[in-house]
Amino acid sequence: MPPPSPEPEKKPGKRFANRRIVFGGGLLAIIAVGVLLANIRDDYNGSRAYDYLKQLCELGPRPSDSEAITAAQKLLSEHFTKLGAKVELQKFKAKYPADGPDAKKIGREVSMVNIIVRWNPEAKERIMLCGHYDSLPFPLRDPVNPRGRFVGANDNGSGLAVLMELGNELARHPPKLGVDFVFFDGEEFIFGEDGKYFLGSEYFANDYANKRPAFRYRYAVLLDMVGGADLRLGEEINSLSWDDSHQLVKDIWDAAARLGIHNFINMPGYEVRDDHLALHDIAKIPACDLIDFDYKPWHTQGDTVDKCSAESLAKVGRVLREWLKAQKPQAQ
Repeated sequence: MPPPSPEPEKKPGKRFANRRIVFGGGLLAIIAVGVLLANIRDDYNGSRAYDYLKQLCELGPRPSDSEAITAAQKLLSEHFTKLGAKVELQKFKAKYPADGPDAKKIGREVSMVNIIVRWNPEAKERIMLCGHYDSLPFPLRDPVNPRGRFVGANDNGSGLAVLMELGNELARHPPKLGVDFVFFDGEEFIFGEDGKYFLGSEYFANDYANKRPAFRYRYAVLLDMVGGADLRLGEEINSLSWDDSHQLVKDIWDAAARLGIHNFINMPGYEVRDDHLALHDIAKIPACDLIDFDYKPWHTQGDTVDKCSAESLAKVGRVLREWLKAQKPQAQ
């Protein structure tokens, strides 16, 4: 995604203090251990989400029209198919950018694929959780080598990893509403800062608006850079300002507050151009963006797995799970 403009003043966030559990002795200790183990089994598995993030980054850079993104398509499709979800591939074409390094491809059509993962596919009311699965071709803002290697760990392997683990939970506890995970291709298939962003989300939004499917999306929640070790998620200003999306933002941040997760900072953050714009403006879906724009290695070679944490992934996953629990089907 392009940088926000103008850049607002950055304010320090709060750090989340780890909780400690102290056990007594005898029978009470046995009961307490049993309760603890039950909670661990039921809790969102941040360590496994972090393993998913490592698997994605081990594929290497994932720009559109690359072998690595094809491998990512396979990894994601197989993961969710094994969990029992319905996986659809939405294929489309885009033009190879004029500033791309392969002169023979400039202006030619490039194959793109959005991945749609459906839980409870027959439901007419649906929630969308989404993020882009391509990575920037080059680390354009790297101060040393802007044509170096970019694996996009936080941008946006982190969003994928959160949803991969959340899929394990939805497989065990199927949602009453329909839930779709949508992974966009071509979010930043650019080779310079002035390139064309958001190819996949714009195609998806136009297709949804034009075809008018039998179902409707109640909300769309975008995950983009949600795994940084020093996670700070302010309320994205576009999402906050839209009349149909303001309450969605408040509900998610309220869910974080109920869980005592203070990385969701209850104050306006940045105004960010991202995939949620097409979902809101074209598809007319109330939408919000979860994004940590204070993440320092953004669009640099430093955006690697070690800059992310299992704890951050778990916190975002737990908040989404808490928020989803409150989403009830409308009475018929």
